[in-house]
Amino acid sequence: MRPPSDLPPLRAVIAKHEIGARKQLGQHFLLDLNLTRRIARAAGPFADCSVIEIGPGPGGLTRALLEEGARQVTAIERDPRCVAALDELAAAFRGRLTVIEGDALALDPAALAPAPRKIVANLPYNIATPLLIGWLKNMRAYKDLTLMFQKEVADRLTAAPRSRDYGRLSVLTQFTARAERLFDIPPRAFVPPPKVISTVVRLTPLEAPVGDCPIDLLERVTAAAFGQRRKMLRASLRAVGGEALLAAAEVSPTARAEELDVAAFCRLARALAVSAPRADD
Repeated sequence: MRPPSDLPPLRAVIAKHEIGARKQLGQHFLLDLNLTRRIARAAGPFADCSVIEIGPGPGGLTRALLEEGARQVTAIERDPRCVAALDELAAAFRGRLTVIEGDALALDPAALAPAPRKIVANLPYNIATPLLIGWLKNMRAYKDLTLMFQKEVADRLTAAPRSRDYGRLSVLTQFTARAERLFDIPPRAFVPPPKVISTVVRLTPLEAPVGDCPIDLLERVTAAAFGQRRKMLRASLRAVGGEALLAAAEVSPTARAEELDVAAFCRLARALAVSAPRADD
């Protein structure tokens, strides 16, 4: 599986296909080959594992994944200019890269590649959170996810209760996965440079979720609680059951959202599941 030795520089690929980064697509291209290889190595090993990449752009990280030993990479890209560049890369790697033109928000990655599978991606900033929440709902379908986010999003994924960054995304992530910060990447590494630092995070599925509750109800409870995070829960959760819900879950009505750990939110979601009538009935 030796990589081709005659691949053109990424800047030449960008110039050939006129791939100027588009703000509406959240594009910031990572062209530093040392950094793309570092991400690929952090995501490995890839033996007997399918790799799914979201938003590969001109293919910098894609090259690194293939060069670091990924036997099969499935790349999802919505920008037709990048698809043309990736098709050339697929030809160079002879059957090891499959390019799918489409919107990652509308696709199920687990249906596109056989298990065991990994997702590795420099995620477009503007859709990173909804993509992640969708994958968390089916986290056991993946061996792990190695993803690049804005640093502030990575802070939320790994935040502990009672910290400034702890919120809805912290709970939903830690409900089903172990989140590990790997390293930061400065703005100057990207073309064009974003205004924020980026952070690479590894998410590994837990053997079982923290609490036995439906994740859609966990979403609902956390959205209500953190939507008014400065209020006591008896006020912020009024629309989903209020003090009766809190009593059923054995949670203090005077607590605030950031004080509850993931297990407590799971108790609230379970209480909501059995409440009758439901708040939206």
